[in-house]
Amino acid sequence: MKAISIVAVVDVVGALANDTLTGNLYLLDNNKSNGSTDEGTDVLKTRVKKGDQLVWVVQTLECEAYASIAGIDVDSKFAEYIEPQQKTYQGTNVTYWSATIKKDLDVPVPYNLRFRLASRASDIATSSSPLLLGSAA
Repeated sequence: MKAISIVAVVDVVGALANDTLTGNLYLLDNNKSNGSTDEGTDVLKTRVKKGDQLVWVVQTLECEAYASIAGIDVDSKFAEYIEPQQKTYQGTNVTYWSATIKKDLDVPVPYNLRFRLASRASDIATSSSPLLLGSAA
C-alpha cells in the first residue's frame, strides 16, 4: 500500500478568462518512480495497485484566487476499482478528495475533475480525462 498525492494546479485567471481548464490545469503526483506519466498535463496517468490510497488536493497559481475540487467523477462501471469521496481536515473547513484502490486494475480507469473557481456560479470540468493505470495497463 502506498499513499499517492495528486495535486491539481489551476491557473484560475486563465480558466475563467477562457471558460476552460484546457491549458490551465497541471496535474502532478508523487508516484513517477513507480510509473506515473504525463505529469504537468491535464491527462496525468497515475500508476496504482490494490490498496493504494489516493489523495487529491488543489493549488492555485495565483495566491489570491480561490479553487476547490467540487467533484471527481468516475463512471459507475469502474466502481469496483475506486469510489472517490470528499473529506475535510479535522477541525477545519478545508476539503480534499480521497479513495482507496479496491482491486488491481486490469483496464485503465478514466476520471474527470470538477472545480469551483472564484465566484463562478457553476463548476468547471476537465474536458480530457486523467487515468489510473494498473501494472498491466
